[in-house]
Amino acid sequence: MDFPAPGPAAPDYRLAFQLAPVGLILSRQRHIVDCNERVCEIFGATPAQLVGQSFRILYPSADEYERIGERMAPILNAHGVYADNRVMQRVGGAHAGEPFWCHVTGRAIDRAAPHAAGIWTFEDLSAQRPVTAPLTAREREVAALLMQGLTSKAIGRVLGISHRTVEIYRARLMRKYGASTAADLVQKLMGGV
Repeated sequence: MDFPAPGPAAPDYRLAFQLAPVGLILSRQRHIVDCNERVCEIFGATPAQLVGQSFRILYPSADEYERIGERMAPILNAHGVYADNRVMQRVGGAHAGEPFWCHVTGRAIDRAAPHAAGIWTFEDLSAQRPVTAPLTAREREVAALLMQGLTSKAIGRVLGISHRTVEIYRARLMRKYGASTAADLVQKLMGGV
């Protein structure tokens, strides 16, 4: 009796999720429902430390968690996808509490309810872009937007502050990084010499 040749094995999506080369988090209402091994490596945590927790645990401050959440909601609502580079915080291990640059991309499952459920990726940028100066929450936000090439006026619009206030933060960043010009500051923020 002839049997048909076996077809390709069904993909093991759970294994693909766990072993993906980027950090992955599934979320509901800005809480971690599931995460993969790479996220645990990036944040120095175990799944037990992350699953069930608010995304707040990954941010250096509650203010950043709130402001970034407010800023991303209308973008997720309009486009379904949001991405940025931001300073995040290690959760556990020898580097607990350490700030680091991270590229974050998210997709809302339902644009009409952008925080209801989502899929998020995390890429650790610390090797290329170390955090070399202690920064306040607002300085981290301004730095991230400067690296996107935004002007003081554009940064002010994004953050809901005046462009003059942005210039004050930019001047503080220049002092902390020993930068002589805005271009020099951006280069130093990007991990240049």
